[in-house]
Amino acid sequence: MPPVLQLLIGLPLLLVGGHFLATGAGALALRLRIPQLTVGLTIVAMGTSAPELAVSLLAAMRSSPDIAMGNVIGSNIANLLLILGAVGVLRPLTLTTSIRWREIPFMLLSVIVLAALVNDAFLSSMGSGTGPDVLGRGEGVALIGFFAVYLYYVVSVARSSGMQAEEEVTTLSLPVASLMTVGGLIALIAGGRLTVSGASGVALAMGASEALVGLTIVAIGTSLPELVTSLAAARQGNADLAVGNVVGSNIFNIFWILGVSSTISPVPFNTRLNADLGVLAAGTLLFFLFTYTGRRHTVDRGEAALFLLMYAAYVGYLAVRG
Repeated sequence: MPPVLQLLIGLPLLLVGGHFLATGAGALALRLRIPQLTVGLTIVAMGTSAPELAVSLLAAMRSSPDIAMGNVIGSNIANLLLILGAVGVLRPLTLTTSIRWREIPFMLLSVIVLAALVNDAFLSSMGSGTGPDVLGRGEGVALIGFFAVYLYYVVSVARSSGMQAEEEVTTLSLPVASLMTVGGLIALIAGGRLTVSGASGVALAMGASEALVGLTIVAIGTSLPELVTSLAAARQGNADLAVGNVVGSNIFNIFWILGVSSTISPVPFNTRLNADLGVLAAGTLLFFLFTYTGRRHTVDRGEAALFLLMYAAYVGYLAVRG
C-alpha cells in the first residue's frame, strides 16, 4: 500500500478508535460504579490523547524514535500555537486562577522535565548525567510518576471543589460498551501501524527526516480531537474547557505517552529536537505571560493571532531544516 494511502487510512482510524475507546471505556467504568467525575477527568480526557499514544508506542517498538518523540513534541506545539491560536481568534480566552497558576505551570514543568531526562550527554559534560541521549525505562517510570501526581491533583481538586465532569460520559449497555472498547482498541492499533509505516514511507519518498514528518503531518493529524473539542467549547463560550483540554492533553502527552512508550521500549533522542522543545517551552511561557498583558487574565484575539503566526513561522523553519 502506498505510504500516502497508509496515512490517509491510518489517521482517521486513530481518531475513530480514540473516540470509541474513550466512550466505551467510560461507559464500562460507570458500570463498575466509578464516579462520573473521575471518569470525565481521566478516561474521557485520555481519549483525545489516544492517537498520540498509539503512534508513539508503535513507533518506539518499530525503531522509529524520531516519529515517537516528534509526534508528541509536534502535537504539543500544534495544540498550543495552532489550536489555542485558532480558538483565541474565534473568541478571546478568559482563564481562571487555577489554569493560570496551576495547570499552565505544570505544563511548563513537563517540558523542563522531559528536556532534562533526554539530554544525558549534555548533562554528563556538566558532571550530572550519564550515558547517551535516550529516554530509558527508568526515566519512563519517572514520567509516569509525574503523571500519577498530576492525575491525583486533578481528581482531588475536582472533588474538593464540587466540580462536575466537564464531558458527558455516555451510558451504554454492557455488551455495547465492551464492543466499543475492544473495537476502539483494534482501530487504534491498526491506525497506529498504518500511520507509523506511512509516515516512514512518506519521509523516505520526500527525502525528509522522520522527525519532520512526525512533527508536522502526524502531529497535526493526531491533534484533531483536541482541535474539535476546543473549537466546540469556544463556540459555547466555555474558555476553561477549551484551554483545559489543550493543557491537559499536553501534560498527558509528555508524562503519560512518553512515559509508557519508553517504559516498554527505550526511545533514543535526536538532539535536533531540542530546538523544538525550546519552541514548546517558549510558547508555554508566552501563554502564561499573555494572561497578564492587555486585558488581565485574558488571551485576546491579537495575542492568539500571534500564536498562529508563530506556528506558521515554526512550520517554515521545519521545512528549511528538513
